[in-house]
Amino acid sequence: MFETLSDRLTATFKNLRGKGRLSDADIDATAREIRVALLEADVALPVVRQFISAVKERARGAEVHQALNPAQQVIKIVNEELIRILG
Repeated sequence: MFETLSDRLTATFKNLRGKGRLSDADIDATAREIRVALLEADVALPVVRQFISAVKERARGAEVHQALNPAQQVIKIVNEELIRILG
């Protein structure tokens, strides 16, 4: 289960690499892919909704850190939100 989830997230993040700037459409598409991956991994729907909402809000409002490109910034946000939810 975790390997499948990891593979899906990795594939999702590969789509972001190489983009100089992320549009709202990029963020929405990434969030959709993450949502599907989490639901297929049997994560509870309320948890998925809260997680996706937090990721989208942070990704849209985040200033890109100078050391990170936009794709790395989204990966960082997803990582931090996963840690927050899992405890």
